[in-house]
Amino acid sequence: MANETRNTNMQLDNGAGLIPPTEEGLREAGRLLREGEVVAFPTETVYGLGADARSSSAVEKVYAAKGRPSDNPLIVHIAELDQLAAIAEPPDDVSARLMAHFWPGPLTVVLPAKSGALSPLVTAGLATVAVRMPDHPLARRLIAAAGCPLAAPSANRSGRPSPTRAEHVAHDLAGRIAGVVNGGPTGVGLESTVVEVNDGCVYVLRPGGISAEQLREVHPRVETVAPETAEHAAAPRSPGMKYAHYAPQGELTLVAGPPKQTAAYIWKAAAEAAAQGKRVGLLTYAEHADVYASFPGLVQVCGSLADPASTARGLYESLRAFDEQAAEQIYAEAYPEHGLGAAIMNRLRKAAAGRVLTIG
Repeated sequence: MANETRNTNMQLDNGAGLIPPTEEGLREAGRLLREGEVVAFPTETVYGLGADARSSSAVEKVYAAKGRPSDNPLIVHIAELDQLAAIAEPPDDVSARLMAHFWPGPLTVVLPAKSGALSPLVTAGLATVAVRMPDHPLARRLIAAAGCPLAAPSANRSGRPSPTRAEHVAHDLAGRIAGVVNGGPTGVGLESTVVEVNDGCVYVLRPGGISAEQLREVHPRVETVAPETAEHAAAPRSPGMKYAHYAPQGELTLVAGPPKQTAAYIWKAAAEAAAQGKRVGLLTYAEHADVYASFPGLVQVCGSLADPASTARGLYESLRAFDEQAAEQIYAEAYPEHGLGAAIMNRLRKAAAGRVLTIG
């Protein structure tokens, strides 16, 4: 299938397919979506790659643009709760309570799909659909302008770090999509949490912007899906469960352990890589920055251990910075796995593609 898209009639700024976030721009983006084109747009988590969720021809363009296998389901975005009934069966009481508490926001809920309402490419052949209502005014205004629910995975080439700025989307997908609504940097920086309710228990299929602790404040029975269950699932229930994601182009190794031992290992490994002529990168946090002041390579200080939200906001931009500097060997310090830290570590493990080393 060809990845080319036709030109629009409006002037796009910077010649990079960036659509201004004006009423005129949103009307034009909505028209493109109604006509089966693919348009990227900002949410509070990351930029999404939107297409009419009812149209298989439109959704095919999403898979083609991303280079993504079509056995991975897509999240459907709605602007108003009234739109839910058109695409999903009535939610159970627990799901409804979660939606009432966290919508609009970075929570995706897996529900029974309404038969024939969506393209089967959106659900990857499953009887369920993953739905969320984004907490970003441009996203909801665009969905309203399009007049249809939008299937919208992250707006990046498959496997690459997700985009938190319109420029990231333009870099990854120039010439593959009709345009990008330029809403500036996103807020959360990590994708939504995906949950499914079964027999009154909330199962976290993918950690994200809403932590398990926050979910338990609304409903006490919350469980996480074991990584081995997610990785080997024949039919993943959620995006982000089956394939390696979020990876920079260089080889990333995640190192966990006591800070002193971790730093000693990273220094030694980095020196060996540099001696082999490799460009080396390091991902660390504000509390450890002084330890790596003379590190022989690119150092990305990604937020703070005391402020997980700052690390989440900067994670994908840090991973992309390694690509900009052509880092070939990258070491990342592990992050404490409580609250939002669980989502940060999920993304780092995916970026490392199994290269995880525990020290001590």
